[in-house]
Amino acid sequence: MLQLLVFVVGVVGLGWLIGATNLPGEWYAGLVKPGFVPPNWAFPVAWTILYVMIAIAGWRTFRSEPKGKAMLVWAVQLGLNFAWSPVMFTMHQIGAALVILIGLFVAIVTYIGLEISRDRLAAALFVPYAAWVAFAGVLNAAIWRMN
Repeated sequence: MLQLLVFVVGVVGLGWLIGATNLPGEWYAGLVKPGFVPPNWAFPVAWTILYVMIAIAGWRTFRSEPKGKAMLVWAVQLGLNFAWSPVMFTMHQIGAALVILIGLFVAIVTYIGLEISRDRLAAALFVPYAAWVAFAGVLNAAIWRMN
């Protein structure tokens, strides 16, 4: 259980830290956005829930195959996830952020594919994440196009 706690605290904690140090700010507020942008409060709520699910899936994969391909893909997706906010909100690179989201989506789907036959729960924990990142990609693309 200590490993699970480390995964959850690590993933959620780093996610919160990156979010807190790369705030959308005035720049983002000034962008033209599509009408389907969720309210600001929805993002930290959604990401906190998703980060817990990502951590549990990672912990399950780590327990069964710590040096396997699925664990590598899990680590890659987390790195891409954590890269998006600084690129979007600090560097103001909307197109580069979209490229990161595309890579992140591919990594998420790859992880699901690797885990579906070995650990259905770990794979299932990534399905809402894939849906949210797909939505985020559509939103990111719309913002890029509109600005």
